[in-house]
Amino acid sequence: MILKNGMVLTKDFTWAVLDVRVEDGRIAAVGLDLCDYFPQEEVFDCTGCRVVPGFVDIHTHGAMGADACDADADGLARMAAHYLSHGVTSFCPTTMTVSPEEIRRALETINAFASSQKEGATVAGVHLEGPYIAKERKGAQKEEYVKVPDFEQFLSFNEASGNRIRIVSVAPERDESGFVSKASKVCTVSIAHTTADYDQACEAFKQGVTHATHLYNAMSGFSHRAPGVVGAVFDTPGVTAEIICDGFHIHPAALRVAFNLLKGRICVISDSMRAAGLSDGVYDLGGQAVTVKGKTALLADGTIAGSVTNLHQELKNLVSYGVPMEEALRAMTLTPAREIGLDQEIGTLEPGKRADIVVLDKDLEIVRVFHTN
Repeated sequence: MILKNGMVLTKDFTWAVLDVRVEDGRIAAVGLDLCDYFPQEEVFDCTGCRVVPGFVDIHTHGAMGADACDADADGLARMAAHYLSHGVTSFCPTTMTVSPEEIRRALETINAFASSQKEGATVAGVHLEGPYIAKERKGAQKEEYVKVPDFEQFLSFNEASGNRIRIVSVAPERDESGFVSKASKVCTVSIAHTTADYDQACEAFKQGVTHATHLYNAMSGFSHRAPGVVGAVFDTPGVTAEIICDGFHIHPAALRVAFNLLKGRICVISDSMRAAGLSDGVYDLGGQAVTVKGKTALLADGTIAGSVTNLHQELKNLVSYGVPMEEALRAMTLTPAREIGLDQEIGTLEPGKRADIVVLDKDLEIVRVFHTN
């Protein structure tokens, strides 16, 4: 198939009117007038549309009534179908702070599902968010299961996942045994749900932390005398930050600041929970009741409990907030792909890469999603 005459987002994150040829689930060519060279191929006319890489969500707990910790293959299938309908072609099911037995069952189920997956957004790996966090910054995670970083347990979790853990989130100030240094040789290590200050965060970056989970949330903020974790991320080249762009978690001005300071170092995530795609109501998250109303998901005490958004909606949000479309798209394609070690496979529209493609109209609505598992 040839996607013809679309405004293609190039590998340099600029726009050019080009054709994209797809063969056997891979991008075979990107160039001008490809139909002249392959006159017998099926053509999808993209005139007036933008052609962009499939979105990559590296932090999502659930959707459509399902949660990664349910250890339910049918639920994972519903999640994968939901994400794909919103342009997400790759995702990392994200666990949270529940019992070790629940985490292990969830990881085993994700591994089995991913090993035989045929439909929906592709499971690109696992994000292990917790249990190695700080109780004081636990957010919507259950305190009784919080524990200090345990590398041997982490290795057993990774084995249960089929070695699919791509990111582990950790409060580095609780690391008493060199966890960060050792785990950084296995996957990306992210600072998260942490009481660390600026100096502690900078030390963690030296030890091997290269990522920050949902920047601004569940960490010390930036001020002129106490720059906090947020200031440490801004100040440290090579550290990439996730960010939730639902218009509720973070003020649009703070989003613009982050995008201005972290060009090429920011990942848009949904951090969605099981209510995503469903109506308002009361839902479960890690054994706790969450009330969903509009775009908010809150525990009874008012604690934010994930989101009900998706990357497609966040793209539209960011553009409406004044973030350049090219940078918003980089933050939901190439940068997250790089953070999970898959940037040679997904994240840009280049020959040889997987043909994960989203076609958007002038209003940024999805016209079609191309994806093959």
